[in-house]
Amino acid sequence: MNNKYIGIVLIVIGVALAVWGYNVYDSAGSQISRTLSGDTPIEAWFGMVGGAICALIGILKLK
Repeated sequence: MNNKYIGIVLIVIGVALAVWGYNVYDSAGSQISRTLSGDTPIEAWFGMVGGAICALIGILKLK
């Protein structure tokens, strides 16, 4: 029963992180930076990849 709660919390946190990372990636400042230098902000990668990993662990906890 405890693993299910942890899994649900991890999924919620993972989705929130992924959305935050995408918002950072899609922001105006980030688009200008990508246009000028070709670099994507590291915060965007951390948010999207970290969120996906967190959500995946949460899904595995539910099983």
